[in-house]
Amino acid sequence: MSKFNSVSLGPPIEVFELNRAYNEDTFKNKVNLGVGAYRTENGEPWVLPVVRQAEKALANDESLNKEYLPVLGLEAFTKAASLLLLGANSSAIKENRVFGIQSLSGTGCLKIGAEFLHSQLGCSVVYYPKPTWENHKLLFRNTGYTELREYRYWSDKNRGLDIKGFLEDLNQAPENAVIILHAVAHNPTGCDPTEEEWAQIADVMEARKLFCFFDCAYQGFSSGDIDKDAKAVRYFESRGFEMFIAQSFAKNFGLYNERVGNLTVVVKDNALIPHLKSQFTLNIRGMYSNPPSHGARIIAYILNNVDLCEQWKNNVKTMADRLIQMRKELRGALERLRAPGNWEHITNQIGMFSYTGLDEAQSEYMVKKHHIYMLKSGRMSMAGLTSKNVEYVASAVVDTLTAKI
Repeated sequence: MSKFNSVSLGPPIEVFELNRAYNEDTFKNKVNLGVGAYRTENGEPWVLPVVRQAEKALANDESLNKEYLPVLGLEAFTKAASLLLLGANSSAIKENRVFGIQSLSGTGCLKIGAEFLHSQLGCSVVYYPKPTWENHKLLFRNTGYTELREYRYWSDKNRGLDIKGFLEDLNQAPENAVIILHAVAHNPTGCDPTEEEWAQIADVMEARKLFCFFDCAYQGFSSGDIDKDAKAVRYFESRGFEMFIAQSFAKNFGLYNERVGNLTVVVKDNALIPHLKSQFTLNIRGMYSNPPSHGARIIAYILNNVDLCEQWKNNVKTMADRLIQMRKELRGALERLRAPGNWEHITNQIGMFSYTGLDEAQSEYMVKKHHIYMLKSGRMSMAGLTSKNVEYVASAVVDTLTAKI
């Protein structure tokens, strides 16, 4: 008898299972609105032109080698990434109260941040929005957090932010609880707090002595403006919060499979930074030892070159503008076809995803009847829409809403 007989079959990861089913589907008009990755107007992946340029330059640089990076990563990358996030006017940067740690994309940042808070500060309670990116719960649970709690975020009734419920739940959180906040372009709802609401959130977190852990996966994807999309994080920094920010460069650099992330750490006293770095080093050494270099070198090369950085910002704006245009076209098609209900939320939401309002049964009907692949939650990736398929998707939504399911 095998020692592994007791191992049960785990449930499939929905988004990857959905992508597999889409790839195996032979239906001519199938549409993939599940995967969170940018697609062109032709429905194809896009390697950013500035990334191609950087890769060619790096490939021809004979001074580069394949030696190990330091445990905390490539400093040229981490410094540039933290600066991109916090901005040149950041008091924390000017006062040397910031450092970055290269990790395995945003997921890795969340993991090493969760490990540090658990092992060094004894944190065991974490709050994340309802709904949120599915990996938030998994990461913190697997790290040993015993209290995994949700705070109210989305209002089905209003198809927008439930700020009242949000603040009430934060007010009930125990001191030192870790609060996961989406920095911009909330996944899956595409709904962010206003500046006034961010101020209210900060007030409660400050009063309750809660720890702020931002997840920033979409800087640039909301508005096409890198600085505008960093406003929430910069506001919290300006108020003197100590915090962690998980930065992912999968989306805004199109480096999905390079797994490049930066954990930006903001502290009040820079004398403590060597202590923190030493403990992060020990934690990371026991996990994956040190990070890969290729993706980090690409980003460092671009961000540390004025001309290339401007080209990159233009590339990001190209992606953001297309997503905004697809929102307009989808809403327009739904209204033209007289889809039941109000569809203002499609264009009010931002970023890669739209929380459509379709329920689980309706979302599954979209997949089975119309071959339009989307999550059971009703989340659609705007990147999967094109001017060629948006009418088909809109008509499928109309059929779904009027069908007897």
